[in-house]
This record gives sequence, structure tokens and C-alpha cells, in this order.
Amino acid sequence: MPTDQELIKIVPSKRQLKYQETEFYAFFHFGMNTYTNREWGDGTEDPRIFNPQEFDAGQWVSAVKAAGMKGVILTCKHHDGFCLWPTKYTQHSVASSPWKDGAGDVVQEVSDACCRYGLKFGIYLSPWDRNQPCYGSGKEYDDYYIAQLTELLTGYGEIFSVWLDGACGEGPNGKKQVYNWERYYACVRNYQPEACICVCGPDIRWCGNEAGDVRKSEWSVVPARTALAESVQERSQQSDDEEFRQRKITSDMEDLGSRAVLEGEHALIWYPAEVNTSIRPGWFYHSEEDDQVKSLEELVHIYLGSVGGNATFLLNIPPMPNGLLHENDVERLKELGEWQKGSFSRNLLEESHRPVELVFALDEAEDAGYLVLKEEIRYSQRVEAFEVFVRDQGEWEKVYTGTVIGYKKIIPIFKENVREIRIVLNDYRVLPQISFVGVYPRNYYQCP
Repeated sequence: MPTDQELIKIVPSKRQLKYQETEFYAFFHFGMNTYTNREWGDGTEDPRIFNPQEFDAGQWVSAVKAAGMKGVILTCKHHDGFCLWPTKYTQHSVASSPWKDGAGDVVQEVSDACCRYGLKFGIYLSPWDRNQPCYGSGKEYDDYYIAQLTELLTGYGEIFSVWLDGACGEGPNGKKQVYNWERYYACVRNYQPEACICVCGPDIRWCGNEAGDVRKSEWSVVPARTALAESVQERSQQSDDEEFRQRKITSDMEDLGSRAVLEGEHALIWYPAEVNTSIRPGWFYHSEEDDQVKSLEELVHIYLGSVGGNATFLLNIPPMPNGLLHENDVERLKELGEWQKGSFSRNLLEESHRPVELVFALDEAEDAGYLVLKEEIRYSQRVEAFEVFVRDQGEWEKVYTGTVIGYKKIIPIFKENVREIRIVLNDYRVLPQISFVGVYPRNYYQCP
């Protein structure tokens, strides 16, 4: 089993850390299915039915910002192959629609709105394209997919998320495409090196369901094999299945990273989870679901279990055929934002600024030599005054009074029969960030 020292060496990359800090962000499923009242199209849809005459990306983005979200992911192309931008590689796009006389670009307008409102922008490009004749051909289709992916990665500003799923069916030739995942990843790294590749990707892990179900313990350090795109693809949704959308986490997938589970694992990675679900039963808009928007209580429950449980929360809000979000969805998002502000706007500890105490009990009495403290200096230097106490079975005895800690502070204790050590942080800038505490036994090399 990996030792604790080996486990704590597994840390997030800069891109993963930034993604986790995004916490809560939106998914917009919009396209052919919005007009056919389906969840999964088959690629035979007529682009002329796409005509969101009241389309307003600003309404979308302002509504999710009001909910406290920090980013947006747009379904630039779903499995039916219809592209929400005027791609050069197929006519099955907004360029063939009556919307803005074929001169519109949904991707550009959503990206611009995110920029205006200060939200991050991400893309979803389905690997399965049911409209493309060369799907299932191997390299020829991969070339096509890479060409469209490159358009999105190079034409719409900074991308924070490239969201990929494992949907895969037969093409016109009766063959399934074997996705060249490594080639897709290399394309993203080349053009958007700061973007996280999610779900069927190496950076962010799918929680395993679409119902907003969360684990009691969501570990970020997990076996490297959990990131194999092929295994994620096998568990992905392969058809329009309402039962799949409502399934929960199974017992065999409940624990992914405890010491017991990691026993015998030799390759470990930092692979945090994303919880994704829709504000409605479906992922695309259906008028019959207008009265089935998730309640505030349901959304709060998912938020607390995801953002509040070491995961991120991706909430889908499907726009209507007219190009706007439904008023019921907008109102619920507003309520969610008000709950979030009301719950987390005032930190009582920041106001009281009372001492923070760390107490450590040793397994048995030891002759203590040096105490080593470290601050997490990625978040600056914060501690301004602290004290150190020790005791055996009696009263606490103060052994040190200090001011700063910073990257490392080494404190001589030199006390016999120490059973407990207490560190009291009396003054600090905002909340202290202690990254390491070590107590080392006294030996004869140490000066008195």
C-alpha cells in the first residue's frame, strides 16, 4: 500500500487547481434537439428548422452569473452533428439556417457574453457525429474532428474546459469510430494549454451519473487507471435513455480513494470529480418540462454535496427554441444565487479574528527536539503571532512565543516526556494556511 508520504506527493496541476476554484458553472444544451423535441438527434435534421429569433446570449450568461456560477460550457455540436458555428468543414451548421440569414454564430455570441460578464468559457464537441458520412472510417474522421476542434480552440478566445463524452455508435458504413483520444488531447494542449479536458479526459473525472448523486467521500487521489478514456467511454451513455439519466452511484463505485482501496495500486494521479446534472429532467428544452424545474432545495442539496464535497458542479440549463432561457429556470437560478450569497457572504471567523489552535497528541511520551511549521506561501505569508505549548499529563507549559512562520519555521522545544503539543495562532492576516507540522525527537547531535 502506498505510504502517506507517497500519497501527499500527488498534487493538482495548475490547470486542475484553477478548475476546482471555478466550483460552479453552467452547461447550455442547444441545437437541433431544441426544435425536434428530442434528446438525441440522428443527423438527418434540416438546418432550416434552426431559427432562434429572440436569441440573447447575454440573457443566458447573466442568469447563470446571478446563480453564483463562474463559467459556461456550450454544446457547440451534439451527436446529430449540427454545428452552432459556421464551420468550414460541413454545411450542417448555422450557416445553412435562416437565423440571421446564415450569418449567425452562437459560439461567438456566447463567448463574447462570457467575456462581458466576467465568466469563463468552455466547449463541448461530441466525438460522435451522426451526420458525417466518414464517421467510422478511422483516421479520415479523426482528421475531420480535429479540424473542427481546432476551429473552436483557435477562434473563440481563452477556453477553460473541453468537455468530451464517450458516446459512440455506428456510422453509415456500419462501423463504430475508434476515437484517437491521445490525438484529441494533444490538439487541446497545443492550442489551449490551460484548458482542462474533462470526463473522457485526463484532467477532470466524471462523477459517474447524471442525476446529481454525490459520494460521501470524494477523493481526488485515485488510481491512474480511472483516467483511461476507453473505460470511461464504456460507462458513458450510448443512447437516449431516461433511466440512465436518473441512475445513482452504485456501491462498487462509492469509494475510489481510501487507503483500503489504494492498497496494491502502484500508479496514482490527481483526478478530481465533476458532478453534472440538468435543472430539468432532460438536457434539451421540452415545453412539457416547464413545471419540472428542480426545486431550490434539490439544487442546494446537490451544491452542498458537490462544491461542498470536494467536487465541482456543472448544472445544465437548456434554452428554448426562441433563443432565451425560460422564466422558471431564470427565477430558480436567481433564488439559488440569493441562497448562496445569504449563506456564505459573512465569515464570522474573519470578523472575530480569535486564536486558531492546533493540538497534536503523540502515541506515547517522547523527548521532543524540534518543531517545524510551514505556511502555504502560495497564499502569501499570514501568521503574525503564535505560541507553542507542551504537556505530559499535567498543565500546559508555554515553550515558545513567535511572530512569523512563512515557508519554514524551526523551533527548539527540548522537553522530555511530551505527550501533546498545542500551537496557538494569535494573530494573522485573514485565515492562516498551515501546510505542514512536524515534531522531531531530541538526539545527542542537537545543541542544548
